[in-house]
Amino acid sequence: MQRQGRNRVLLFCLVAGLPALRVEAAPQFVGPTACRTCHPAIVADFYRNPHHKTTLDAAAPPERSGCEGCHGPASDHVAAKGDKSKIQAFSQMAPRQVLDNCLRCHSESLGRANIRRSQHTLAGIACNKCHSIHKAKTQKALLAKEQRDVCYGCHEDIRAQFMLPVKHRVNEGFMTCSDCHNPHGAPAYVRGMGARPRMMQTALNDEEPCLKCHIDKRGPFAFEHAAIRVDGCGACHLPHGTANARLLKRPVVFTLCLECHNGAGEFGRQADGVALTPSTHNLADPRFRNCTTCHLRIHGSNAIRSLTR
Repeated sequence: MQRQGRNRVLLFCLVAGLPALRVEAAPQFVGPTACRTCHPAIVADFYRNPHHKTTLDAAAPPERSGCEGCHGPASDHVAAKGDKSKIQAFSQMAPRQVLDNCLRCHSESLGRANIRRSQHTLAGIACNKCHSIHKAKTQKALLAKEQRDVCYGCHEDIRAQFMLPVKHRVNEGFMTCSDCHNPHGAPAYVRGMGARPRMMQTALNDEEPCLKCHIDKRGPFAFEHAAIRVDGCGACHLPHGTANARLLKRPVVFTLCLECHNGAGEFGRQADGVALTPSTHNLADPRFRNCTTCHLRIHGSNAIRSLTR
């Protein structure tokens, strides 16, 4: 087909009385054997790689199989004795080109539906900034490092929070960043919009990722704590780490409660607004300073509106 195309161009030039144009031959697919000559270490270990399955389908077209499935036809690269400009070298490609190349195969997952408008993509973070195809630390996701170390490479402030006394156990390997966040982008988050949470995973019914583990806090409750439905867990807790018990924003419980319980407004399902601390609660008395001593069901109750049981 390519030869026929060149012949048509030459015929047109002769008929039109134009000088014959030189038409460069398109690069051709050469197969994995040629790659093995210069890249023996990569080819020898490629059977460990999840991409190796593309070579097992004999009917797969060459542009979707093996080395050239990602790097493109390699005939010019071989003829130029390894010139990177003659092949699709990911280290030389712009982030948008890397993303387009990977999504030719990796666009089937709903988890990547928002990748083009994710904060990572908008910041110029392409797939090969986090993933390493040939020298991956973990074969499951082909990450260049352990997941937490990949994230810490940019998010140094989060690394510092996970070093605090009270934290989620990411550094210990009990959980990972992707348990709560979707690094490939997520739909607009519906809670805590003032805090602008980024790329949050969601649980059932568009719930916070916290509820995937803390299922006892899910409800539904006959009497719900309005802060949970309006701002979510982040209204009271710092998710990564803090010096306060139970990941609370403030060290003293009643100071946290008073941020909302100031008697303002008449809204919510019960239309009672945010209840004012009653006069019988003398906050100068230490026994009234730990609200959760009496208000045990602080996340919601099925028995009483005051959340005491």
